[in-house]
Amino acid sequence: MEAAPKKESFISLLKKGNTSSAAAAIGNTFLSILKGIAYFVTGNGAMFASMMHSFADAVNQGFVFAGSVLAEKKPTRKFPTGFGRVINIFCMIAVLVVTIMAYETILEGLHLIAHPAESSDGFWLNLIVLLASVAVDGIILFKAMKEVVHESRAAASGIGIIPSAFRNIGRAAPPTRLVFYEDLVATTGALLALIAVVFTALTDFKLLDGIVSLLIGSLMFVVAFRVGYDNMVGLIGVAAPQDVEDKVAAVIMSDPFVTDIYQMRVLQEGRYYHIEGLVELKKGLSLADADDIKFKLRDRLLQDPDITDVTLGIIEDNGVKNWNPASKS
Repeated sequence: MEAAPKKESFISLLKKGNTSSAAAAIGNTFLSILKGIAYFVTGNGAMFASMMHSFADAVNQGFVFAGSVLAEKKPTRKFPTGFGRVINIFCMIAVLVVTIMAYETILEGLHLIAHPAESSDGFWLNLIVLLASVAVDGIILFKAMKEVVHESRAAASGIGIIPSAFRNIGRAAPPTRLVFYEDLVATTGALLALIAVVFTALTDFKLLDGIVSLLIGSLMFVVAFRVGYDNMVGLIGVAAPQDVEDKVAAVIMSDPFVTDIYQMRVLQEGRYYHIEGLVELKKGLSLADADDIKFKLRDRLLQDPDITDVTLGIIEDNGVKNWNPASKS
């Protein structure tokens, strides 16, 4: 019987938590306080929308960081496949928060369009706060982009991180995806609010305040839908990207005694992968030799830090070509 797994310390689990969500929670807490002060001083509607977005982001990313910590817990006897999908549950809670905040922001936008408000003196306060917001959200967004590149094992550096992050966002961990989407909208929203503050201060077109609030609220709804869909799929269980499956197949087929893959399933859970497969070996091998090949393949696949478990079966070559990567896409 296997020994019971050692308990992990709380500190060691915290260190494994998603750093992007932790940084985003701290940064957005600071920004929501600044924007709240600016809104109560000036009464600017775009600032209210931006404040609500920052507050929603701070709450969400705090939830998501907690979920990412729990998701790193090692499998136990009661939960032998681990806790990877816990993060999807926490992200779904975050989606509810974003949706509520988006609804409130859109209501405020509609109110400001129907009854445009005169902002009190405070142009420079709004300007400074929104410039700080663009800077902080931009830094968090770029950190999330670097995390996407790291988690997807993409080769990119410098300015190349930006397009690489957009290409590989689907292969990042759920908390990193959430931070990426939310701070992409947060940075865009801060820029829109900045434009609204400057424009309404220089012109008499006060409706822009409400229009920008509507735009920010709508963008929040888009983020909620996208993140909600991704995590719903993650909770159900989703096949790994085709290139990951191809890489796994290439490792298996590289062994000289492997003739074919009868069947294989690569399941993605968060940013980790679970592999189940039935491998065909050359005829005439003894059971001991076949077992050695199976364990060698398993150990080779587990060298990839994103693969958490491998279950392989072995059968003798049936003379029929079963594995065709082109047909699996």
